[in-house]
Amino acid sequence: MLTDKIVLVTGATGYVGGRLLPLLLADGWRVRCLARQPERLAARVPESVEIVRGDVLDAASLSAAMLGVDAAYYLVHSMGTTDDFEVQDRAAADNFAAAARAAGVRRILYLGGLGEEDASLSAHLRSRHEVGERLRAQGVPVIELRASIIIGSGSLSFEMIRALVERLPVMVTPRWVRITAQPIAIGDVLDYMRAGLTVETGDRNLTVEIGGPDQVSYGDLMREYARQRGLRRWMISLPLLTPRLSSLWLGLVTPLYARVGRKLIDSVRHPTVVRDDAARRLFPIQPMGVREAIASALRNEDASFAQTRWSDALSAAGEVQSWGGTRFGNRLVDSRSTSVTAAPAAVFEAVERLGGATGWYCADWLWTLRGWLDLLLGGVGMRRGRRDPRHVQTGDTVDCWRVEVVEPGKRLRLASEMKLPGRAWLEFEVEAHGSESRLRQTATFDPLGLLGLAYWYGVWPLHQLVFGGMLRGIGRAAEAIDR
Repeated sequence: MLTDKIVLVTGATGYVGGRLLPLLLADGWRVRCLARQPERLAARVPESVEIVRGDVLDAASLSAAMLGVDAAYYLVHSMGTTDDFEVQDRAAADNFAAAARAAGVRRILYLGGLGEEDASLSAHLRSRHEVGERLRAQGVPVIELRASIIIGSGSLSFEMIRALVERLPVMVTPRWVRITAQPIAIGDVLDYMRAGLTVETGDRNLTVEIGGPDQVSYGDLMREYARQRGLRRWMISLPLLTPRLSSLWLGLVTPLYARVGRKLIDSVRHPTVVRDDAARRLFPIQPMGVREAIASALRNEDASFAQTRWSDALSAAGEVQSWGGTRFGNRLVDSRSTSVTAAPAAVFEAVERLGGATGWYCADWLWTLRGWLDLLLGGVGMRRGRRDPRHVQTGDTVDCWRVEVVEPGKRLRLASEMKLPGRAWLEFEVEAHGSESRLRQTATFDPLGLLGLAYWYGVWPLHQLVFGGMLRGIGRAAEAIDR
């Protein structure tokens, strides 16, 4: 479907908006994005996407963004703010709806939260419902989709579940872990949001509760995640652990932003389940179950990882160095780079010669020792060598590694086949850098539970010796080849 109608997307740098945008483009819509910092978004979207500077808290900035818009997605919230997020959410919704009415926008689509209208609702859910009311108050028809837990790699709820299961073999669980919810996969949420552009509503407001077919608890989700990751976990119930105390504890054991995590925990005191069948009647969508949703999240994370170039993924943060490395999803990353006074072809040739008779350019005795330990554990060790001393192809073995990706002259990614409490990769990227070359070397580890984390941090000091020395050794070998 190709159309000249403009769809406005707010929150395009966020979790849902960032995934929705390419789907709208694939559907043939003209897409415009509202962004407080357009320069941050410009590098992440196709040139066909129009980006307009604006802020929902600045009413005057919204007129240009709304000009000629047919439908608008409202995907912003203020949960992460240090100020009163309910006050900011009210002002933002009022500004957005008023600008949409003035511009003649046909429809607003809003993603809210499931939960019965109740005076005891958490501030987070109460604010989500109030935003819907504020959007409707200006007279523009609103489709409000209300969802419970969204399952997808990168979603706040999923990352909380992942962090708890991966880090804690034994969990003391509060009462809220047993509260019933009706999770939905991020892919199904996006399908509903896309369909909301064309569903017939008769220019009236719709509030549609969406969820998957399974009603489960956070405890059930944690057990299913553990099952799919091959982890054994024990849960001990402690009813006296209140949501407030739970949120404080959560901040100590997970990487979540403390303020957002606490507001999320406070919102799970009541069941969040679908209580009407409007979604089934209005949309031809069959949401997937919890087991398939978690499996899909893990698969999609692997696919995203396989497509990622570390030079792009780390560029926004610069050369961040911290003890233990940086994170990409559940993966721990040690990435470092250096300039080499040699042509890119020479640098990549030195990279391609890794392993076998050439060795690893630094501390070969440590690689040999690690290989012997791996053999004792029933692994492949370091004795396999390589097919060709100078060149590699996808699928080749290089000692204890297997070639997963090779882009001649540019990129080589190796996947470890050693016995490890997790999965490991070693990647090299080469590019021209003025009269020199830039070599980036990245070691990545996907830890399996607490043992995996202990392994990574236990060998971290050796990483500094081995990987740092290997990077310098490749540079010296490249310069020798170039000469």
